[in-house]
Formats: sequence, structure tokens, C-alpha cells
Amino acid sequence: MSSQPAHGEHILAPGQTYASVTDKISSIVQNRRAGRLWWLSFAFTSMWVAILIAAVSYVIYRGVGIWGVNIPVAWGFAIANFVWWIGIGHAGTFISAFLLLMRQEWRTSINRFAEAMTLFAVMCAGLFPLLHLGRQWYFYWLLPYPNTMWLWPQFRSPLVWDVFAVSTYFTISLLFWYAGLIPDLATLRDRAHTRAGQIVYGILAMGWRGSVRHWQRYKSAYLLLAGLATPLVISVHSVVSLDFAVAQLPGWHSTIFPPYFVAGAIFSGFAMVLTLAIPMRWAFGLEGLITTRHLDNCAKLTLVTGLVVAYGYMTEHFMGWYSGDVYETFVAHNRMFGPYAWSWWLIMACNVVTPQLLWFKRVRTSAVTLFVLSLIIQLGMWTERFMIVVTSLHRDFVPSQWDMYYPTIWDYATLFGTIGFFFWCFLLFIRFLPAISIAEVRELVHEKKHEGQ
Repeated sequence: MSSQPAHGEHILAPGQTYASVTDKISSIVQNRRAGRLWWLSFAFTSMWVAILIAAVSYVIYRGVGIWGVNIPVAWGFAIANFVWWIGIGHAGTFISAFLLLMRQEWRTSINRFAEAMTLFAVMCAGLFPLLHLGRQWYFYWLLPYPNTMWLWPQFRSPLVWDVFAVSTYFTISLLFWYAGLIPDLATLRDRAHTRAGQIVYGILAMGWRGSVRHWQRYKSAYLLLAGLATPLVISVHSVVSLDFAVAQLPGWHSTIFPPYFVAGAIFSGFAMVLTLAIPMRWAFGLEGLITTRHLDNCAKLTLVTGLVVAYGYMTEHFMGWYSGDVYETFVAHNRMFGPYAWSWWLIMACNVVTPQLLWFKRVRTSAVTLFVLSLIIQLGMWTERFMIVVTSLHRDFVPSQWDMYYPTIWDYATLFGTIGFFFWCFLLFIRFLPAISIAEVRELVHEKKHEGQ
């Protein structure tokens, strides 16, 4: 994929100017009242946030026994949801950091809300391991804090790996997101209509005045954070995959899991970018900034990562057969024809068959079709995490211990509650902060003008 658009092919729609970009993006925050659609969406997501608070409170009060987990399925919805949410958060860092280092200019119109998506997804993900601890008030035992009792974390535990990986990922993503916001916060400060807006945006802008020294330090810091964040795209989900791969259970004990999980994470992450970009593009009239080319490029990357995921499925089943191990062979057969066979066939339909439509340009440039496909992919990727967690546990080495896993209403309440919380945070974000980078888009407009495009 070329870092520069071909002659005549524009990243932004024709007619965009320095002033029009500033007015278009900042007006969403400052000059428009929240419409009826926003309020209805906010009320609906607020209802699910209330359900999430009730579900979390009841879990803390009664314990994880209210979930459907049992022996041998000690991991259920909680871990499946954790892996799913962490995966969704990968596309934001990939778009912002990796594509920045690759000088992909088309990222400028989608990187800001993709970065915010990462933060909200990681917040949702981090909730599930904490709830799964059972005694959540002792979560700080996982941290290597100084203490006189010499009670150190067990560093051979994958749970401790997750704490370090996720906390590092969230911290770098937050710094990267905030650093990119600083010039735009200064723009909102200077254009604010109220004294409160001037004060709040002024504090957040940290004294930004747009001097040469400010821009020089901003560029250096932004590039440095991009360099730090890029390896995290690989490392974080590799660590999450090792939660499974270090086990001795058939279906988990696989060396292909790190690249397989990373590709799946970016796959589901780009699907979520499309899920968010298309309605926002329509609701705020941003077709000139989030163009068909942006949707097309996101769809191409979704197709590529989807093919890697499909290759991972084939490799996993091939190695199970080629190894000659009766337990690995049984797991593959059980996934396709056992009690949870519906999940395997749904995964094949959603993650392997459906994405093949993205080979066609007409599909990649149709906003409605892409939105539907992104929802189908999200369903397939969550089902994949459910299948990986449950089908390897419910039938292990000893048939006398086999049992089924049935999620309860509290499992569903926590899952859909976090989905509601995710969109609730996103609605607040687009209402009070620029969802598209004003500074980076203006820079692109400036470059196009001087190149004579």
C-alpha cells in the first residue's frame, strides 16, 4: 500500500481548506447541540452502564459462583470477554503508531477515535480478570509493591503477565492519545465560547502556543511514543495468548497462538473501527474527511488479517491431525461435531467465509455493507474466544470430569454491560473532544496545497 496517494487520488475530499477543516471538526464539539439521536443513544447506553454496575456489585457481594463457571470450566465468559476486548483495542494503536511510522497519510482522519477506542476497550478488558479473582479487594497483591511480609507476586502466573502487559499497553496508549490531542485542545481553547471551556481546554492544552519549539518537541515526543507503542501491538496479545499456550491442555498448548492471536486482534479491531466510523461519518456529515478511500483501506487490512486468521484455523487443525496425538485429534473433532459445534461453524461462517466478500471493491466502498460485515466479524471473533476457552476445558483428559458450561444472566449482563459502557464512553468522547485530529488533517491539507493536488 503506497504511503502517498496516486495522482488524482485524494485522501480527503476536494474542497477541503485549512479553515474548513478546523470549523468542521471543532463545530461538532463547540457549535452544535447534542441532537436527539445522540441523547437517545446516550440514554440507551446509560441503561446498560447501570446494568453493568449492578452486575459487578452483585458479583463482588456474592462471588463468581453466580456465573456459570464450574469444574472443569473454571474459565467462562469472563476470560473470553477479556481476550475479545483486548483484541478490539489493538487496531487503535496499529493505526496510530504503526501506520504513522510507515508514513501512511490516510490514517489522519481515523487515528484519533481509533486511539480512544483502544482506551475504552482496554478499560472494559481489565475489568474481567479483576472480577475473576474472586476477592477483588486483594488485586494489589499482583503488583510488586514494597512490603515487610515479603509477599511477592508469582511471576510464573499468566495472571501477573496480563497485569504488566495490559497496564503498560494502557499507559503508553493513553500518553500517545493525549500527546496527539494537545494541539487540538489549544484550538478548542482559542475558539471556546464560554469561560469554563477556555479554562478546561486551556488546562488540558498545557500552555500550547504553536511555537516552533512546541512543534519540534511535539513531533519528537509523538514519534517516540509511536516507536514505543508499535511493539506493544505484538507483545500484548502475544502475552494474552500465552495464558493459554503455556497450559498442557489440548487445544491450548500451541506455539501458533501468539501470531494467531495478534492477527485476530487486529482483525476484530479494524472491524470495530468500521463499526464506529461509519455511523459517526453519517451522523456528523464527515464524508469529506472520512472518505471512501479510508473505508476501502480499512476493509483491505481487515481482509488481510482475516486471511491470516483463516490460515491459523487451518494450521491448528492440521497440526492436531499431523501430530497423531489422540487428545489433540479429539479436541478438533469435538469442536466441529461436539456439543459446542454451533460455535465452530458460526466462526467459519463469520470469520472465514463472510470476509471473502471484501475482495470486491463494490463491497469495500459500500458503507452500509461494510457496517453489516463489521458486526458479523465482531460476532465471529467473540464466538472464537468463547470456543477456545470452553471447548478445551469442558472435556479434558478424564471423561468422569466432563461437564457443560451454561452462562447465567449475570454473565450476559456483564458482557452487554461492558459493550454499553464502551459506547457510552465513545459518545462522551465525540461530544467533548475532537474525534478527528484537526492538526494532522490541516497539515495534510497544507501539503496537498503545496503539491498542487
